[in-house]
Amino acid sequence: MTPLRQRYIEDLRLKNFSPKTIKVYVHAVAKFARHFGRTPDQLSQEDIRAYLVHLMERGLARSTGVLVRNALRHLYTDTLGRPDCMEKLPRPKREQRLPVVLSREEMQRLFATVTNLKQKALFMVADDAGLRLSEIINLRIEDLDSERMAIRIRQGKGKKDRYARLTAGLLDMLRKYWKAYRPKTLLFPGATPDKPYDLATPGQLLKKACRKAGITKRVSMHTLRHTFATHLLEAGTNLRVIQQLLGHERIQTTCVYTHISLEELREAPSLLDPLEDPTATDDPTGTTSPQQDEAA
Repeated sequence: MTPLRQRYIEDLRLKNFSPKTIKVYVHAVAKFARHFGRTPDQLSQEDIRAYLVHLMERGLARSTGVLVRNALRHLYTDTLGRPDCMEKLPRPKREQRLPVVLSREEMQRLFATVTNLKQKALFMVADDAGLRLSEIINLRIEDLDSERMAIRIRQGKGKKDRYARLTAGLLDMLRKYWKAYRPKTLLFPGATPDKPYDLATPGQLLKKACRKAGITKRVSMHTLRHTFATHLLEAGTNLRVIQQLLGHERIQTTCVYTHISLEELREAPSLLDPLEDPTATDDPTGTTSPQQDEAA
C-alpha cells in the first residue's frame, strides 16, 4: 500500500466513515489514477474535469459521478490539501426518477406466495417497518421492544441510532418466526448463527417470489421500503412522521413520496367525464311547466 493511499484511508477513518464507504472511495480513486497512469498527486483540476466528462460520455449514472466526485473531493481537500482542484467544477443535475412501488393488492399476492416463514418475516420487516436491508440483517433479538412497540436501529445510515415502529401484526409474525427458528443473537442470521444474512440473498429471494406472484415490476428489497412510505402517505400520515420512521435527515428526501402517492390524483375529475348542463331538464320536449317558469 502506498503512503498516499494509507493517508487517505486514515483521513476517511478520522471522519468516521464506514468501512464499506472507505472501500468504495478507495476503489474510485484507484480507477481515477489508473485512467491516467499517474498518481493523484501528479494530476490537476483539468485532469479531474476530463475524467468526470469521460464518465458521463460512457453513460454512467449520475449517482456514480457523484460518488467519484465525493471520493476525489475528500482526497484533494483533506489528504492532499489542494481544495482548489475541486473548485468551480459543475455538479451534475439531479435526476428526477421515481422509485417503484407495489400496490396493496400486489403486496397481498406477494405474501400469499411466500411460504418460508423466515423469508416472510424478513420481507414484512421491510414492508411494515420501512427498514433498509442493511438495518434488517443487523437486527438483534434485544432490539425488539414489545412493551414500547418499537424497533431499535443501531447505527443506521449516517451512523445514527433511531427507533422504528413495531406493529401488532409484525410482532405476531416475528414471534411465530422465532418459535420456528429460535435465533439466538441476530434476528436473521445467515449460514451460521453468528453471521448476518448475505446482502444479496434477500433481494434474490424477493425477485423469485415476485415472479411467482405474477408481479412484473422491477423490484428490490428497497422497493418494500418505498412501498411502506407511500402507503403511509396515502393513508394520511404526516410527512414529518414518515421522515422520522425512515430515518431521513432532510425532509426533502421524504418529499419524493408526495410525487408517488396516487390517492389525490385519483380524486381529481377526469376531463373525459360528461359535464352537467345546468339548464338541462328531464323533459325530452325541452319545454317547461308553468310552475317551473314561475320558480325560475
